Amino acid sequence: MQTNFTPTQLLDPDVAESEKILRKCVHCGFCTATCPTYVTLGNELDSPRGRIYLIKDMLENGRPADAEVVTHIDRCLSCLACVTTCPSGVDYMHLVDHARAHIEKTYKRPLMNRLTRGLLAAVLPYPGRFRLALHLARLGRPFAGLMRGTLKPIAAMLALAPRRLPAASDFARPGSYPPEAERRGRVAILTGCAQPVLDPGINAAAIRLLTRLGIEVVAPEGEVCCGSLVHHMGRAEQALQSARANVDVWTREIETQGLDAIIITASGCGTTIKDYGHMLRLDTAYAAKAARVSALAKDITEYLATLELPAHMPRGITVAYHSACSMQHGQRITLTPKSLLKAAGFTVRDPAEGHLCCGSAGTYNIMQPEISATLKARKVRNIEATKADIIATGNIGCITQIATGTAIPILHTVELLDWAYGGAMPEKLTGLPLG
Repeated sequence: MQTNFTPTQLLDPDVAESEKILRKCVHCGFCTATCPTYVTLGNELDSPRGRIYLIKDMLENGRPADAEVVTHIDRCLSCLACVTTCPSGVDYMHLVDHARAHIEKTYKRPLMNRLTRGLLAAVLPYPGRFRLALHLARLGRPFAGLMRGTLKPIAAMLALAPRRLPAASDFARPGSYPPEAERRGRVAILTGCAQPVLDPGINAAAIRLLTRLGIEVVAPEGEVCCGSLVHHMGRAEQALQSARANVDVWTREIETQGLDAIIITASGCGTTIKDYGHMLRLDTAYAAKAARVSALAKDITEYLATLELPAHMPRGITVAYHSACSMQHGQRITLTPKSLLKAAGFTVRDPAEGHLCCGSAGTYNIMQPEISATLKARKVRNIEATKADIIATGNIGCITQIATGTAIPILHTVELLDWAYGGAMPEKLTGLPLG
């Protein structure tokens, strides 16, 4: 794609990076076939190629974002299926990140939209506030139907809020967990923000399994939200503050007792943490440290694949594996989780259209509830067609989203692996006729 940025514009490192990305696009349109919003809406401007045109026009002309640009950028899930599909290597992820930051700086959103986004940014990254908000949601749930017309995001929040919150887990607090077998390594684990409130059993399963395998696990003091939730809202500085805080925490562990890996059990967080090196590349005080942290970041399944796993008892249970977008497109991890499940004795089935997003995408199912609901229904149909006993995935957002559309139990992959290798049966499976 030909670009016409001025030399002065290109002095801005973000503009210079976006210009290089734009020049790689050859208008081929392969991305439209795998874009969930284009497949759903059929609008060229709701495809990656259409959004690239809008972003190019906005940045090249150095103008503030307008309502049309914001509408179509807001509809992007950042699922990154287009990045996987693109034959030209267009780095759409960083281009749309720049566009969102530009929108945040130059566009004044309608009042309710500003308030909703501000509420999400002030609550979701903070586990204590998030837990309180979910308790308060019980009071608002009876009125959700009245809000669907004028307060759609609030109605969507209430619909997603679980009716029963699990008790807070000790595994969600800072701590150190010694190996139960001969010591084979030492890792830090990301506690997270939403996940320990919605499903603390995920990290608990990861820690139990790792320590049984001889791995020391530490959840360091001072860790905060990875920053992905606000990063995808265009709040770049807030995201960078979170990134710096976490880099400091993990660097302290690296330089004192050493780390073999930083383990992440939420693939959405993993995609962002693996990008810390890029996000902080212009910060001379953090660039090298951030790059080191990104290099050590591993999804739990990536790390487990490097370990010698014990023998297992075949279970004969059929698992539909839902590959989260942040796993398959963001981190390019596709075969490893399924291989681990198969090796653990599960029969694994791939749902049709596995490349399409379930519609969760961070806060997307709150801010774009209609599109999200359409994508969820499509995803659930494909999953249920596998006739599987259980659904496995690697991201808390997908778990929360899909669980509202099907009666099939959905668990994190590591919960099934913990069970297969000596752990207790997950609570969600209690009472089901399984091995």
